[in-house]
Amino acid sequence: MLRRTKIVATLGPATDDPKVLRKVINAGLDVARINFSHGNRDDQRKRVEMLRQIAADCGRDVGIMGDLQGPKIRVRRFAKGMAILKDGAKFFLDPTLGEMDGNKKGVGVAYDNLHRDVKPGDTLLLNDGQITLTVDSIEGARVLTTVVNGGTLSDHKGINRRGGGLSAPALTEKDREDIRFAAELKLDFLAVSFVRRPADVTETRRSLREAGGHGLIVAKIERTEAVTCIDEIIDAADIIMVARGDLGVEMGYARLTGMQKQLIRRTRHANKVVITATQMMESMIHNPIPTRAEASDVANAVMDGTDAVMLSAETAVGKYPVEVVAAMSEVCRGAEEYSLPRSAASHRMDDRFRAVDEAIAMAVMYTANHMNVKAIIALTESGSTALWMSRIRSDIPIYAFTPHEVTSRRVTLYRGVYSVPFNLQHTEVGPLYRDIFATLLTRKLVEIGDLVIFTKGDLTGVSGSTNSMKIIRVTAPD
Repeated sequence: MLRRTKIVATLGPATDDPKVLRKVINAGLDVARINFSHGNRDDQRKRVEMLRQIAADCGRDVGIMGDLQGPKIRVRRFAKGMAILKDGAKFFLDPTLGEMDGNKKGVGVAYDNLHRDVKPGDTLLLNDGQITLTVDSIEGARVLTTVVNGGTLSDHKGINRRGGGLSAPALTEKDREDIRFAAELKLDFLAVSFVRRPADVTETRRSLREAGGHGLIVAKIERTEAVTCIDEIIDAADIIMVARGDLGVEMGYARLTGMQKQLIRRTRHANKVVITATQMMESMIHNPIPTRAEASDVANAVMDGTDAVMLSAETAVGKYPVEVVAAMSEVCRGAEEYSLPRSAASHRMDDRFRAVDEAIAMAVMYTANHMNVKAIIALTESGSTALWMSRIRSDIPIYAFTPHEVTSRRVTLYRGVYSVPFNLQHTEVGPLYRDIFATLLTRKLVEIGDLVIFTKGDLTGVSGSTNSMKIIRVTAPD
């Protein structure tokens, strides 16, 4: 059984050995993530070039996602590298304090407007919520607080405000430079961190296009403000990432699971792609197998219909990058056995389709889920028909036959869709079917006598021109 849920894994020092990266790809990597928060240009370029070479050697299409750092609000540095904050102690945050002048009384902040965004009584959460401060007062640019839940605070840890409300813009100057670099590298996806509104997505897309890039835009949902206008953000983006780290800190962990399920459901209903991320198998940074809770977490996201699940530090710096990808793949397969396909009989029955190829895609899935069809073959330029079909839950594989490498890598993120390189050389139906059948049979994707559904357009080379579907039986090539 083909795994339908895709795996995104972050590259880093743990995958810089070509032998390790080859094993990670063979273990089931679908999309590689380049985190622009870490490493330099040379590191990132080498990782992209090595990934593409090894993926080609393995005969695999692997997409690449650049992830912008965004305005992560962090403390600066401590004179001793850290400070122990005790419950009830007074502690200040001050953007005017020197870079390395932090101590147990206070620390600098790499965000000049913190004092304008908070007020007395607010709760600030540091180090992913491990340390809790209550704002007492504001004196100039200095925010005076009381430690509610203390602990060890070290250099560069993040700051969140419970309930959101920090007004830092989504794109920093570093992000704009990284956008130009992503365009230069021809990355397939670009993720925008700390999205607050649809304009953040639109601005990123415009900047990427102006730089010559054509990647799809991923909106990372990690701020409370984003949830309040989520439908507009989904509409503006190509892909939504449920970034559960900062989102969980800002909105509270009690609501996080329900919000995750809602985001997956709403994104798929809007015919967009969704990734579930953060701490999915974090114990495998140090251990060779996941905890039962981690396996359950991944499985629940799969059963909710997420397109992809993502690994971060587990593969970037962890001790077991190959094992964690293999474990995640195994959990996804197991969960998919219990993800019963939903009939297409009532899916979007109240909607009006906006395009011919969208209507064809819905007709295909209705038919496929009511017949003994073994595969769906979409002859596609952009991959949009395959995307629409993949929005309906089904265990029937969708093969995107395309001549374009960009499209082949793009569909690596679509649940249940698999790219097949295919150059359309025939205008007559007979020779076309023979070539398709030969490709399917050579790859052992179908058997002679299987029923398949085939979609195509009359205009070769024109995106969005799919206008027909046929139910055909696989025959042996002449």
